[in-house]
Amino acid sequence: MITLDEHRARVLAAARAAAPPPEERSLQDALGLVLAEDVRTRWPIPLFDNSAMDGYAVRCADATPGARLRIVGDVPAGSGDDPPIAEGEAVRIMTGAPVPSDADAIVPLEHTDLGTAVTAMPPDAITVTQAPHPSAHLRRRGEDADAGALAVPAGAVLGPWQLSAVASAGWDRVLVHRAARVAVISTGDELIAPSAEPARGQIPESNSVLLAAAVRAAGADVVATHVVSDDADGLAAVLAETTADVVILSGGASVGAFDVAKAVLGGREGVRYDAVAMQPGKPQGFGTIGDTLVFSLPGNPVSVAVSFEMFVRPALRTFAGHKVIDRPRREMTAAVDWRCPPARVQVLPVVLDGDTVRPASAGGSGSHLVSSLAAAEALAVIPAEADAVTAGETVSVMMLS
Repeated sequence: MITLDEHRARVLAAARAAAPPPEERSLQDALGLVLAEDVRTRWPIPLFDNSAMDGYAVRCADATPGARLRIVGDVPAGSGDDPPIAEGEAVRIMTGAPVPSDADAIVPLEHTDLGTAVTAMPPDAITVTQAPHPSAHLRRRGEDADAGALAVPAGAVLGPWQLSAVASAGWDRVLVHRAARVAVISTGDELIAPSAEPARGQIPESNSVLLAAAVRAAGADVVATHVVSDDADGLAAVLAETTADVVILSGGASVGAFDVAKAVLGGREGVRYDAVAMQPGKPQGFGTIGDTLVFSLPGNPVSVAVSFEMFVRPALRTFAGHKVIDRPRREMTAAVDWRCPPARVQVLPVVLDGDTVRPASAGGSGSHLVSSLAAAEALAVIPAEADAVTAGETVSVMMLS
């Protein structure tokens, strides 16, 4: 038996080695990916002095309360005009429009006698009701960032705000780490479609649903999903036709007479089966076939879920260049007593109640207790040295959201 940490180390080393070089993507095709190099601004942001308000560009000295100013120009957003402003004059201006060179402040619409009513043509004149201070409502060139300033750092995950910052910096393409392309394969003669009527010995197939959703939630792409019977030739044929960066199999990874995944993969170079000192998820297969990472997980749904969180998810995030590959951990208090398996790390689905946790299932930590998954909000990770958890004891909890 090997430790959880030993198996995890081998998985992550292989994921780092398998990660492809960064590639260029358009901003429209980069959502959720990890930036591979710093993005710096091509120009100052803003590019020019512009108005932060709809109103009137003025010379502060003229814009005293009660002053009547003649309107000599109109500057909408996108205009390149720079109308001169003499004493006693003003120019109507819209938010984002370039500020005339002669202006040193903006009087908002609501600080004039005309208020916020706007007509297609500018008025002939306005009366100032509230004087602006110098530079009022002006956004100066480079106020947000100088040319060459760091806009988004390497390692950032490109969400909507980050993509907007890249575009504002003057770029429409970025160098990113590609997400893994993943194939999901469930094995077992007992598996039927979830909506089918089960005969004796049959169960609804749920592992492919769980794994495909978990892969997508981890930021990777599902390129194929298969359900295969316990037939070695059939599984070998599916594997031969599968093109993916990562293949995740569930079922047939233990020592049973019909464990098809182990029978097919166990003899292939690079794929190794180990007993990992954890519960659930003791039987684990992992290795490489060519450039493809192959995970062979046990078949019970809780074992699949726990194995994914402990090994597969960190590998997918490592492959995709994420700096943070693990779920956040919290120290919390056990609300009740529960038993732990001897000499194995227990990874137990739990529910939260304030700062306390309790098992998600009253039946313990068995790998077959699939009903616990729907209620689980976190995983309690109990060291192999512990034989029990006592109410009031501090436990380490891996948060799932």
